[in-house]
Amino acid sequence: MKSLYKSAEKKKEILAIYQEKLQGLTMAYSTQKVSTTFGETNVIITGNPYNPPLILLHGANACAPVALDEMEGLSSAFRVYAVDIIGQPTLSAETRPSMKTGAYGQWLNEVISQLSLVQVTLVGVSFGGFVCLKTLIQDQSKIKKAFLIVPVGIINAKPWGGLFGLFLPLQLFMLTKNETFLRTFLNALFTENDPYAFKSLSRILLYFKQDFTLIPLISEEEGKKITVPLYVVAGTDDKFFPGKQMLDRAAKIFPSFANALLLKNTKHVPSQTQNREIERFIAETI
Repeated sequence: MKSLYKSAEKKKEILAIYQEKLQGLTMAYSTQKVSTTFGETNVIITGNPYNPPLILLHGANACAPVALDEMEGLSSAFRVYAVDIIGQPTLSAETRPSMKTGAYGQWLNEVISQLSLVQVTLVGVSFGGFVCLKTLIQDQSKIKKAFLIVPVGIINAKPWGGLFGLFLPLQLFMLTKNETFLRTFLNALFTENDPYAFKSLSRILLYFKQDFTLIPLISEEEGKKITVPLYVVAGTDDKFFPGKQMLDRAAKIFPSFANALLLKNTKHVPSQTQNREIERFIAETI
């Protein structure tokens, strides 16, 4: 299999930044490798083992330590299993499944089975939310409920925000390596400045092969297959996936839509203060 990294040296540099985030976590954790049909999957585990299980999935071009840092409060109420998504710049396999099939759902259900988990709370951030939906559609028998945080796959990105606010500066950065374009990209994406995101994405976007395939929308037919309670978090200032429109379609296509949290003054990536609000929203449903 051809590597998703541009070279072995660039892979080493990206994974060194991964380790920096991992070692900076303030909670105690352990790691576990899980074998799946799609290759080995890395899982970071934290929280009281007697607490209910929660699977945490990060967004695109991120990793499990980033998701744990963002949602650190979840480990006080749950046994958290932060999973490195395959095909991303993580410690999991470089396999990149098709988003048009149920492959991502099959992969995560295999991970859940290998971890011997039942009655799982799923939490997915951005692309991780899309993986959660694929998992529920493929097999929801081990899932208790799911939280989708600014998920992709419910509505399409808006042309103005998606093209000029995100895609254009991203492409210009990748073409010119001019960090001004990267800062424009991140400013459109993040509610507050994130130095680690700048450091990591300045390498990942240049050294890791990007997948610009259009993420398919979840259909009404697929949405009807999901019967577990579904909660959606969206941001009012998300230029790419406007919060109200996302929540309106979620309520329409998911019969099990249970509740929503619309974060004020929030772009696609919430601030740390807003992450605390999301944690409370999740903990209230235990």
